[in-house]
Amino acid sequence: MAMVTDPVADMLARIKNANIAFHERVDIPASRLKAEIAKLLKTEGFIKSYELVAGVPRDVIRITLKYGQNRERVINGLQRISKPGLRIYSPKGEIPKCMGGLGLVILSTSKGVMSGRQAKRSGCGGEVMAFVW
Repeated sequence: MAMVTDPVADMLARIKNANIAFHERVDIPASRLKAEIAKLLKTEGFIKSYELVAGVPRDVIRITLKYGQNRERVINGLQRISKPGLRIYSPKGEIPKCMGGLGLVILSTSKGVMSGRQAKRSGCGGEVMAFVW
C-alpha cells in the first residue's frame, strides 16, 4: 500500500468518488482525526452513519453515504482548503462561510475538530481543513 502524504485529502477524495459512483458505503484507513471528521459529517447530516471496524492489517472507518429520496446526492462537493504545503488558519472573528452559510466548514481547533458555527459559538479559531456542501 502506498504512503499517503495528506490523509484528510485522501479521506475526502474517497468520499467524493464513492458519492459520485452512488456507492452505499466507503472504507477509509482509520485515525482519530478522520474519525472526528466523520463524526462531524454525521452530526451535520451529510452522511448516514460511520463505524470503526477493527481489521487485521489496519482498522478502517466504514462510512455509509446518504442519498435523497430520488437518489439525489446529499454531498454535492468536498474541497480541501488547508494543505500540508500551505496551511490556512482563521482567527475566531474571521471564520469563513461555505456557500453563504449553507455548507459546512470543518475546522481543527485547540478544542478539537468542529464546524465553523460551533467554533464561532465557542469563540475559537483554527485551521480551516475543508468545505462540504
